[in-house]
Amino acid sequence: MIKKLILSVVMLLLGTGVAFFVFKSEPKLNKNFETQKSFFKNHPFRLGLDLSGGSHLIYKADTSLVPAGQVGDSMSALRDVIERRINIFGVSEPVVQVQHGGFVSGGGEQLIVDLPGVTDVKQAIDMIGQTPLLEFKTEAPKDTPQTATVDKDGKVTLDVNSQFVSTELTGRYLQKATLEFDANTREPQVNLQFNDVGTKLFAQITKDNVGKMVAIYLDGAPISTPVVREEIPNGQAVISGSFTPTEAKTLVGRLNSGALPVPIALLSTQTIGAILGDNAVNAGVKAAFVGFLLVVLFLILLYRLPGLIAALSLCIFISVILALFKLLPVTLTAAGIAGFIISIGIAVDANVLIFERVKEELRSGRSIADAVSTGFSRAWFSIRDSNISNFITALILFWFGTSLIKGFALTLGMGVIVSMFSAITITRIFLSALVFMGEGKVARFLFSSGISK
Repeated sequence: MIKKLILSVVMLLLGTGVAFFVFKSEPKLNKNFETQKSFFKNHPFRLGLDLSGGSHLIYKADTSLVPAGQVGDSMSALRDVIERRINIFGVSEPVVQVQHGGFVSGGGEQLIVDLPGVTDVKQAIDMIGQTPLLEFKTEAPKDTPQTATVDKDGKVTLDVNSQFVSTELTGRYLQKATLEFDANTREPQVNLQFNDVGTKLFAQITKDNVGKMVAIYLDGAPISTPVVREEIPNGQAVISGSFTPTEAKTLVGRLNSGALPVPIALLSTQTIGAILGDNAVNAGVKAAFVGFLLVVLFLILLYRLPGLIAALSLCIFISVILALFKLLPVTLTAAGIAGFIISIGIAVDANVLIFERVKEELRSGRSIADAVSTGFSRAWFSIRDSNISNFITALILFWFGTSLIKGFALTLGMGVIVSMFSAITITRIFLSALVFMGEGKVARFLFSSGISK
């Protein structure tokens, strides 16, 4: 039993330490947050869009031309491209998710984009934008018909596009783009490096067109028409033109973000202001606090000292689950807070089952110590089955649900797992330690008011 006393002290210290971490690493709770060590400053709660404010965009992907077996891979590639594109702009904690069979506009493959802190919808749409279409074209054969336009003054202008023909080399084979400045003119230029396939294509194009022009097209318009002097085998090309440094930097970022594997169309937008997000946070915290107090009051009134032990176990449970939310980290939404509050109720259910089992054992004539040990053992099966069923439900919701439902399912599932630990392990250690410390009349008084024979 000495071991259980030691374990109970360890559990108290653990719970205190975890609660201290939660307090120190939360700027709204710690007035001296800015002076804390980097470890605490790097672990605030990650708030979802509905709590922090921002933009919520839903795009529909056109996968009609994608083979059925490649739709999943194409959507994953689309998500990766959009994530890279958003990261270029430094958006804090963006969330990009693929949703199969979405509910908006008849379902289909959809992409959900959450941009916390970006409350300007136009800015959010511009961030995602369209990747520039980069093409390399060679001079058309001499017998190719030329198209021209005649203006009102009778001036004839040849169509530049008719002078070039497309090649297989496009931005699809681009490995990276970098911004540099010409050593002589100091004008910005964009250097391109192709991957292995692109290097071979570029080498063949330059080899076959020595002394001819190879046009570089961006979004369907020629921006550079250099003359090839010799074969270029290293897969490097240069785009130069009347770029400003800002335009060149933007072009580099967009070229590096990659081409979209499938076309997308914006279906709906939603903007949540920062004030509305703060109100949601305050309402969620208030609901959790009031719910916790009512649960603790219920436990103490019904079970007295054992109820107080359960409340202490519940405090450790809350500290541990909040620390996990920070360390993993988990993106908290309003639905996620609801799942967390429900998990508190689930943790209480386990304690109620244990105490009622202990009551039954006491009525059958067992000693206090035996009743506690047997009560925990017999309650375990009911607790195990109910928590497994809850966890399976959370798993199904997370697997098949939308982004909103996933937040609820994740916090609920985590709460179910941690609640089993707090009810079976922490409550048992504290209760056994108190029984050992209060043998005889003290032990009987411990249970007589809340758990009588």
